[in-house]
Amino acid sequence: MLTEDHRAWGHTASTGLGFTHHAIVDTHFRACRDPYLDLLRQAGLQPGWHVLDAGCGPGDFLAAIAGHLGPRGRITALDLAPENAALAAERVGAAPPGCPVDVRQGSVLDLPHPDDTFDAVWCSNTVQYLDDTQLDRFLAEAVRVTRPGGLIAVKDLDAHLITVRPGDPYLFQDFFRAAARTPGYARQLLRSRDLYRRMRRAGLTDVRQRTVLIEHHAPLSPDARDFYTEACDRLARQAAELGLSEEWQRFRHDKDSPDHPLNHPDGYISEGNVLALATVPPAP
Repeated sequence: MLTEDHRAWGHTASTGLGFTHHAIVDTHFRACRDPYLDLLRQAGLQPGWHVLDAGCGPGDFLAAIAGHLGPRGRITALDLAPENAALAAERVGAAPPGCPVDVRQGSVLDLPHPDDTFDAVWCSNTVQYLDDTQLDRFLAEAVRVTRPGGLIAVKDLDAHLITVRPGDPYLFQDFFRAAARTPGYARQLLRSRDLYRRMRRAGLTDVRQRTVLIEHHAPLSPDARDFYTEACDRLARQAAELGLSEEWQRFRHDKDSPDHPLNHPDGYISEGNVLALATVPPAP
Protein backbone atom coordinates (compact mmCIF):
# COMPACT_ATOMS: atom_id res chain seq x y z
CA MET A 1 0.00 0.00 0.00
CA LEU A 2 1.27 3.48 -0.84
CA THR A 3 1.81 5.83 2.07
CA GLU A 4 0.79 9.47 2.23
CA ASP A 5 4.44 10.34 1.61
CA HIS A 6 4.37 8.40 -1.68
CA ARG A 7 1.27 10.30 -2.79
CA ALA A 8 2.95 13.55 -1.82
CA TRP A 9 5.74 12.71 -4.25
CA GLY A 10 3.28 12.39 -7.08
CA HIS A 11 2.19 8.75 -7.24
CA THR A 12 -1.33 7.76 -8.17
CA ALA A 13 -2.49 5.20 -5.63
CA SER A 14 -4.00 2.92 -8.29
CA THR A 15 -0.85 2.66 -10.45
CA GLY A 16 2.10 3.33 -8.17
CA LEU A 17 3.70 5.40 -10.94
CA GLY A 18 5.61 8.50 -9.88
CA PHE A 19 4.73 11.97 -11.16
CA THR A 20 1.20 10.88 -12.11
CA HIS A 21 -0.82 12.28 -9.20
CA HIS A 22 -3.01 15.10 -10.45
CA ALA A 23 -1.49 17.67 -8.07
CA ILE A 24 2.02 17.29 -9.47
CA VAL A 25 0.82 16.82 -13.09
CA ASP A 26 -1.27 20.00 -12.90
CA THR A 27 1.61 21.97 -11.37
CA HIS A 28 4.06 20.80 -14.04
CA PHE A 29 1.57 21.67 -16.78
CA ARG A 30 1.01 25.17 -15.42
CA ALA A 31 4.76 25.71 -15.05
CA CYS A 32 5.34 24.79 -18.72
CA ARG A 33 1.97 25.81 -20.13
CA ASP A 34 3.09 28.12 -22.95
CA PRO A 35 5.73 25.81 -24.53
CA TYR A 36 3.48 22.77 -23.99
CA LEU A 37 0.60 24.43 -25.83
CA ASP A 38 2.95 25.58 -28.59
CA LEU A 39 4.02 21.96 -29.11
CA LEU A 40 0.35 20.96 -29.29
CA ARG A 41 -0.18 23.66 -31.92
CA GLN A 42 2.73 22.29 -33.93
CA ALA A 43 1.11 18.85 -33.96
CA GLY A 44 -1.36 20.20 -36.53
CA LEU A 45 -4.71 18.94 -35.23
CA GLN A 46 -7.45 19.99 -37.65
CA PRO A 47 -11.01 21.29 -37.14
CA GLY A 48 -13.63 18.56 -37.14
CA TRP A 49 -11.23 15.73 -36.27
CA HIS A 50 -11.88 12.97 -33.75
CA VAL A 51 -8.77 12.85 -31.52
CA LEU A 52 -7.66 10.37 -28.87
CA ASP A 53 -5.80 11.91 -25.92
CA ALA A 54 -3.89 8.77 -24.87
CA GLY A 55 -2.71 9.13 -21.29
CA CYS A 56 -4.76 12.26 -20.61
CA GLY A 57 -3.97 12.44 -16.88
CA PRO A 58 -6.36 14.86 -15.16
CA GLY A 59 -7.19 16.43 -18.53
CA ASP A 60 -4.86 19.41 -18.72
CA PHE A 61 -4.66 19.37 -22.55
CA LEU A 62 -8.35 18.77 -23.24
CA ALA A 63 -9.48 22.40 -23.50
CA ALA A 64 -6.59 23.28 -25.80
CA ILE A 65 -7.20 20.23 -28.01
CA ALA A 66 -10.87 21.22 -28.25
CA GLY A 67 -9.82 24.70 -29.29
CA HIS A 68 -8.02 23.25 -32.31
CA LEU A 69 -10.88 20.92 -33.23
CA GLY A 70 -13.76 23.38 -32.92
CA PRO A 71 -17.39 22.48 -32.23
CA ARG A 72 -17.48 19.87 -35.04
CA GLY A 73 -14.58 17.98 -33.50
CA ARG A 74 -14.63 15.25 -30.89
CA ILE A 75 -12.21 14.04 -28.21
CA THR A 76 -11.89 10.64 -26.59
CA ALA A 77 -9.58 10.72 -23.56
CA LEU A 78 -8.04 7.74 -21.79
CA ASP A 79 -5.94 7.33 -18.65
CA LEU A 80 -4.68 4.31 -16.76
CA ALA A 81 -5.38 5.78 -13.31
CA PRO A 82 -9.11 5.69 -12.50
CA GLU A 83 -8.73 8.70 -10.21
CA ASN A 84 -7.22 10.78 -13.04
CA ALA A 85 -9.88 9.70 -15.53
CA ALA A 86 -12.61 10.56 -13.02
CA LEU A 87 -11.11 13.99 -12.35
CA ALA A 88 -10.74 14.72 -16.07
CA ALA A 89 -14.40 13.79 -16.62
CA GLU A 90 -15.43 15.95 -13.67
CA ARG A 91 -13.52 18.93 -15.07
CA VAL A 92 -15.06 18.47 -18.51
CA GLY A 93 -18.51 18.42 -16.93
CA ALA A 94 -17.80 21.56 -14.90
CA ALA A 95 -16.29 23.50 -17.82
CA PRO A 96 -17.26 21.99 -21.20
CA PRO A 97 -14.35 22.69 -23.59
CA GLY A 98 -16.39 23.41 -26.73
CA CYS A 99 -16.66 19.99 -28.37
CA PRO A 100 -17.87 16.57 -27.17
CA VAL A 101 -15.39 14.83 -24.85
CA ASP A 102 -15.64 11.21 -23.66
CA VAL A 103 -13.24 10.29 -20.84
CA ARG A 104 -12.54 6.63 -20.04
CA GLN A 105 -10.22 4.62 -17.84
CA GLY A 106 -8.00 2.25 -19.77
CA SER A 107 -4.51 1.30 -20.87
CA VAL A 108 -2.66 2.71 -23.87
CA LEU A 109 -1.31 -0.83 -24.36
CA ASP A 110 -4.77 -2.19 -25.12
CA LEU A 111 -6.85 0.66 -26.52
CA PRO A 112 -10.57 -0.09 -26.14
CA HIS A 113 -11.47 1.26 -29.59
CA PRO A 114 -12.16 -0.29 -33.02
CA ASP A 115 -9.73 0.00 -35.91
CA ASP A 116 -9.62 3.34 -37.77
CA THR A 117 -11.63 5.18 -35.08
CA PHE A 118 -9.57 8.38 -34.88
CA ASP A 119 -8.15 11.02 -37.14
CA ALA A 120 -5.26 11.55 -34.73
CA VAL A 121 -3.72 10.33 -31.48
CA TRP A 122 -2.12 12.83 -29.09
CA CYS A 123 0.06 11.33 -26.36
CA SER A 124 1.81 13.64 -23.89
CA ASN A 125 4.22 12.75 -21.06
CA THR A 126 3.07 9.14 -21.08
CA VAL A 127 5.55 6.96 -23.00
CA GLN A 128 8.17 7.74 -20.32
CA TYR A 129 6.34 5.12 -18.22
CA LEU A 130 6.61 2.40 -20.89
CA ASP A 131 9.53 0.06 -21.35
CA ASP A 132 10.78 -0.59 -24.88
CA THR A 133 8.42 -3.50 -25.53
CA GLN A 134 5.46 -1.55 -24.18
CA LEU A 135 6.35 1.50 -26.28
CA ASP A 136 6.30 -0.63 -29.44
CA ARG A 137 2.96 -2.09 -28.36
CA PHE A 138 1.49 1.36 -27.78
CA LEU A 139 2.62 2.57 -31.19
CA ALA A 140 1.07 -0.52 -32.81
CA GLU A 141 -2.19 0.18 -30.97
CA ALA A 142 -2.10 3.85 -31.98
CA VAL A 143 -1.64 2.86 -35.62
CA ARG A 144 -4.49 0.36 -35.37
CA VAL A 145 -7.05 2.84 -34.03
CA THR A 146 -6.07 5.70 -36.37
CA ARG A 147 -7.37 5.93 -39.91
CA PRO A 148 -4.95 5.68 -42.88
CA GLY A 149 -3.50 9.14 -43.44
CA GLY A 150 -4.15 10.06 -39.81
CA LEU A 151 -1.67 11.58 -37.38
CA ILE A 152 0.26 10.14 -34.44
CA ALA A 153 1.75 12.84 -32.17
CA VAL A 154 3.91 11.94 -29.16
CA LYS A 155 5.34 14.56 -26.79
CA ASP A 156 7.61 13.63 -23.91
CA LEU A 157 10.31 14.84 -21.58
CA ASP A 158 13.96 14.63 -22.65
CA ALA A 159 16.06 14.32 -19.51
CA HIS A 160 19.31 15.06 -21.38
CA LEU A 161 18.44 18.76 -21.19
CA ILE A 162 17.72 18.96 -17.45
CA THR A 163 20.21 21.22 -15.67
CA VAL A 164 20.24 23.64 -12.75
CA ARG A 165 22.29 26.78 -12.13
CA PRO A 166 24.15 27.76 -10.09
CA GLY A 167 25.81 24.39 -9.75
CA ASP A 168 27.87 21.66 -11.34
CA PRO A 169 26.88 21.59 -15.04
CA TYR A 170 27.29 17.79 -15.08
CA LEU A 171 25.28 17.07 -11.94
CA PHE A 172 22.10 15.89 -13.65
CA GLN A 173 23.95 14.13 -16.46
CA ASP A 174 25.91 12.15 -13.88
CA PHE A 175 22.69 11.28 -12.06
CA PHE A 176 20.92 9.98 -15.16
CA ARG A 177 24.00 8.08 -16.32
CA ALA A 178 24.13 6.29 -12.96
CA ALA A 179 20.36 5.78 -12.61
CA ALA A 180 19.99 4.50 -16.19
CA ARG A 181 22.49 1.67 -15.77
CA THR A 182 19.52 -0.58 -15.07
CA PRO A 183 16.25 -0.60 -17.06
CA GLY A 184 13.50 1.61 -15.72
CA TYR A 185 12.14 5.10 -15.50
CA ALA A 186 15.44 7.00 -15.67
CA ARG A 187 16.51 5.18 -18.83
CA GLN A 188 13.12 5.80 -20.40
CA LEU A 189 13.45 9.54 -19.75
CA LEU A 190 16.60 9.44 -21.90
CA ARG A 191 14.90 7.64 -24.80
CA SER A 192 12.70 10.45 -26.12
CA ARG A 193 14.99 11.50 -28.97
CA ASP A 194 14.79 7.93 -30.29
CA LEU A 195 11.03 8.21 -30.81
CA TYR A 196 11.43 8.87 -34.54
CA ARG A 197 13.24 5.53 -34.95
CA ARG A 198 10.55 3.67 -33.00
CA MET A 199 7.86 5.28 -35.16
CA ARG A 200 9.59 4.26 -38.36
CA ARG A 201 9.94 0.73 -37.04
CA ALA A 202 6.19 0.74 -36.32
CA GLY A 203 5.58 1.32 -40.04
CA LEU A 204 4.66 4.99 -39.79
CA THR A 205 5.58 7.38 -42.58
CA ASP A 206 6.44 11.07 -42.90
CA VAL A 207 8.15 10.86 -39.51
CA ARG A 208 9.48 14.16 -38.18
CA GLN A 209 10.74 15.19 -34.79
CA ARG A 210 11.98 18.27 -32.95
CA THR A 211 13.38 18.91 -29.47
CA VAL A 212 12.78 22.14 -27.57
CA LEU A 213 14.44 23.58 -24.47
CA ILE A 214 12.10 24.84 -21.74
CA GLU A 215 13.86 27.31 -19.42
CA HIS A 216 12.89 28.84 -16.09
CA HIS A 217 14.88 31.82 -14.72
CA ALA A 218 14.80 33.32 -11.23
CA PRO A 219 12.52 34.39 -9.81
CA LEU A 220 10.71 31.18 -10.78
CA SER A 221 6.94 31.27 -11.03
CA PRO A 222 5.18 29.71 -8.01
CA ASP A 223 4.21 26.66 -10.08
CA ALA A 224 7.73 26.19 -11.44
CA ARG A 225 9.22 26.53 -7.98
CA ASP A 226 6.72 24.08 -6.45
CA PHE A 227 7.23 21.45 -9.15
CA TYR A 228 10.99 21.63 -9.60
CA THR A 229 11.90 21.88 -5.90
CA GLU A 230 9.88 18.72 -5.20
CA ALA A 231 11.27 16.95 -8.25
CA CYS A 232 14.85 17.87 -7.35
CA ASP A 233 14.33 16.73 -3.76
CA ARG A 234 13.19 13.36 -5.04
CA LEU A 235 16.25 13.08 -7.31
CA ALA A 236 18.49 14.10 -4.42
CA ARG A 237 17.15 11.21 -2.35
CA GLN A 238 17.92 8.79 -5.18
CA ALA A 239 21.34 10.39 -5.72
CA ALA A 240 22.21 9.69 -2.08
CA GLU A 241 21.26 6.04 -2.55
CA LEU A 242 23.50 5.92 -5.64
CA GLY A 243 26.41 7.43 -3.72
CA LEU A 244 26.61 10.52 -5.94
CA SER A 245 27.96 14.01 -5.26
CA GLU A 246 27.21 15.66 -1.92
CA GLU A 247 26.14 18.69 -3.94
CA TRP A 248 22.77 16.98 -4.32
CA GLN A 249 22.06 17.68 -0.66
CA ARG A 250 21.58 21.36 -1.50
CA PHE A 251 18.27 20.32 -3.06
CA ARG A 252 17.07 18.88 0.26
CA HIS A 253 16.56 22.39 1.65
CA ASP A 254 13.00 23.55 2.17
CA LYS A 255 11.64 25.14 -1.01
CA ASP A 256 11.42 28.50 0.78
CA SER A 257 15.00 28.40 2.04
CA PRO A 258 17.37 31.04 0.63
CA ASP A 259 19.97 28.25 0.46
CA HIS A 260 17.98 26.28 -2.11
CA PRO A 261 19.68 26.61 -5.55
CA LEU A 262 16.41 27.53 -7.24
CA ASN A 263 15.99 30.50 -4.87
CA HIS A 264 19.39 31.93 -5.77
CA PRO A 265 19.22 35.32 -7.57
CA ASP A 266 20.74 33.54 -10.59
CA GLY A 267 18.58 30.41 -10.17
CA TYR A 268 17.80 28.55 -13.37
CA ILE A 269 16.41 25.15 -14.37
CA SER A 270 15.70 23.67 -17.78
CA GLU A 271 14.11 20.58 -19.25
CA GLY A 272 13.82 19.27 -22.79
CA ASN A 273 10.70 18.17 -24.61
CA VAL A 274 10.51 16.11 -27.77
CA LEU A 275 7.60 16.23 -30.22
CA ALA A 276 7.52 13.33 -32.68
CA LEU A 277 4.94 13.30 -35.48
CA ALA A 278 4.11 10.66 -38.06
CA THR A 279 1.44 9.60 -40.54
CA VAL A 280 -0.42 6.29 -40.59
CA PRO A 281 0.20 4.69 -44.01
CA PRO A 282 -2.55 3.34 -46.25
CA ALA A 283 -3.67 -0.20 -45.57
CA PRO A 284 -1.64 -2.77 -47.57
